[in-house]
Amino acid sequence: MTRRSEWPERPPPRDRGGPSTSRADEGPPRTPRDPVERARAISLRLLTGTPRTRRQLADALRERDIPDEAIDTVLDRFEEVGLIDDAAFAAAWVESRHHGRGLAGRSLARELRTKGVAAPVIDEAVARLDPEREEETARALVERRLRATRGVEPVKRLRRLVGVLARKGYAEELAVRVVREALAAEAAEAPGTTDERWRDGF
Repeated sequence: MTRRSEWPERPPPRDRGGPSTSRADEGPPRTPRDPVERARAISLRLLTGTPRTRRQLADALRERDIPDEAIDTVLDRFEEVGLIDDAAFAAAWVESRHHGRGLAGRSLARELRTKGVAAPVIDEAVARLDPEREEETARALVERRLRATRGVEPVKRLRRLVGVLARKGYAEELAVRVVREALAAEAAEAPGTTDERWRDGF
């Protein structure tokens, strides 16, 4: 029987001559102290998830106590290399929100203002939505809601459909005209499905 004292000892770890790679030796990850480096790291992380405007990034950096001088240095550089482009952001926002949510130019402009986009940039982006396209989208929105509002008292039905368009930023004149035309078309295609008392609703 072999005694415990006679067991061979485990050889010590070989020293490879390099620095230790244990986490205990590495310590916690270092946070850059230079405000410019901090601003750059934070901005890159924020831009990884989704495009942002310059104002959105600046606000996020100020919330993290980054000095304005460092913010301007980093964001100016980001604009130079194309990492920040408010014009491209606004154009993509208008296209996406109009196509996906049916928002009209007024609502889109309001959203872009809250994101800090400059007025001339907003005007240029919203101008891409020509009146014909806006009206076509408004008609599609009303068409999708017609069936769901059947059976509603005629005047309330008219106002409800107009309200759908108004909440998405369409002008009242356009909204009323589009809804009236949709109700008239419905009545012509299927007599009896639409109570024409809606004609006196507005």
